[in-house]
Amino acid sequence: MQIMGSLLIINGHWLLAALLFLLVNMSESSPFEGENLPYMTSDVNEVAGMSFDYIVVGGGTAGCPLAATLSHKFSVLLIERGGSPFGNPLIWNKMYYGFALLQTDELASVAQSFTSRDGIPNHRGRVLGGSSAINGAFYSRASSNFVERVGWDEELVKEAYEWVESKIVFKPELTIWQSVVELGLLEAGFLPYNGFSWEHIEGTKIGGTTYDEFGVRHTSADLLAESNPENIKVLLNATVQSIIFHANSTGNETIARGVRFIKSDNSTDQFYEAYLNQPENSTSWGDVILSAGALGSPQILLLSGIGPEKHLKNFSIPLVLDLKGVGKEMQDNPAIALLADTRPEYRLPDTPQVAGIDKDFKFIVEGGILPISLNATRMPIAIKLAFPESKGKLKLNSVDPRQNPSVQFNYLAKQTDLNDCAEMAQLLQRVSRSESITLFLKTEPQNNLISRPHELRDFCKSNVRTYYHYHGGCTVGSVVDSDYKVYGVKGLRVIDGSTLLESPGTNPMGTLLMLGRYQGIKILRDRDNTLKQP
Repeated sequence: MQIMGSLLIINGHWLLAALLFLLVNMSESSPFEGENLPYMTSDVNEVAGMSFDYIVVGGGTAGCPLAATLSHKFSVLLIERGGSPFGNPLIWNKMYYGFALLQTDELASVAQSFTSRDGIPNHRGRVLGGSSAINGAFYSRASSNFVERVGWDEELVKEAYEWVESKIVFKPELTIWQSVVELGLLEAGFLPYNGFSWEHIEGTKIGGTTYDEFGVRHTSADLLAESNPENIKVLLNATVQSIIFHANSTGNETIARGVRFIKSDNSTDQFYEAYLNQPENSTSWGDVILSAGALGSPQILLLSGIGPEKHLKNFSIPLVLDLKGVGKEMQDNPAIALLADTRPEYRLPDTPQVAGIDKDFKFIVEGGILPISLNATRMPIAIKLAFPESKGKLKLNSVDPRQNPSVQFNYLAKQTDLNDCAEMAQLLQRVSRSESITLFLKTEPQNNLISRPHELRDFCKSNVRTYYHYHGGCTVGSVVDSDYKVYGVKGLRVIDGSTLLESPGTNPMGTLLMLGRYQGIKILRDRDNTLKQP
């Protein structure tokens, strides 16, 4: 059936091929479904009232490797608001890359759309595997400078990256279009040529991909196969409403004791609870760990009564801790794009595999082919600003955790960002006008492109978009400490992209996968050291 679908697409009958494929294959398993995966359920009653050493909220890019690692020695509950990615061709089959972003209904789709208060459409993952199940699959490590600035252990970072890469990351075979983009970047001056590399380095490079040689996507959910199945339960289609707290006998210490959750399908508003184990030795208590992403983790803290007191009062949420950094320092990397080909001809979707990195890692260019409907695609070449100065904030829209919070990124609000964007526009024009790209597309180079500074800045303001690399809201030093523990609360951590002060590379997926593994190992080591102390 897949071969037939490909033949039909080649002959132009895309819509028929897509419909046939979906009808026949929606119920089929992906090639690796069920292989050593832990027990998963959507029945909240199988989990309600139970106790675990660790509760990880969010089975996304960081949450899955974190839960898998912790399960080697402790009992773990992983709660994911979405369903399983396995068996869904819109996720695992590369032929349908990007189509998951076209289906974003209110509660059931694997991608959830939201529009920031800036007016920019955006997406977040709502499926086990999180955004690693719907993104461009481009894999890159963070730069060594980034690792040094964050203060991570370099050897453990390397070990964690290699663990991820050995499981779900592959070296791509460049498509024709990606080879053309590669040449266009070199012509535009993105030098040196680095070939294939895991590293985030200046010049033009081929990055890793989470699609294997058969065109099968591997998400962070696949890393759950590395867990101890006896020690982990995965609850799907359940949304955490809030964290359960307990004050100690003196009332001067707030302690996380569990979580309160509801069904994601809106079928009932009934609450369920799961708890942390409470052994006699307080030093052996585990944690509730939020890994719900840059929107989800600050939202849960706010709903739990942790955040700016004035904002919580607006929703009649009882104050647990007046922590003003929650929801602050939200950032997204502003991007602009030019269409390499505006003709209506259909081309197969194509993931970014090559990146051009320039100006001390400040500018990053990629090109792909994205579906915009069931029978039309576009070929954008896009560039992002890696280190914007503009920052925004996140607030609650509702006390319903299934609804998106309100977020504003303030794209290009700082003059330095606007000036950098004008420079990005010039670079983007050089790439799109390169001889390699114009010859491949059989188009004539445009001579009426914008060049004056004010025109470039106006172009940026009118065409700013997202790379979907937003972060912040629970940043290190503001909401969590260097061990990712929430200030002022015992037994509560945040480990995901909400803790980042900047995007770490071409695509943060690799670093978030690493972060889950890295912090899982650190927690295990720290507990071992605590138990060894006299």
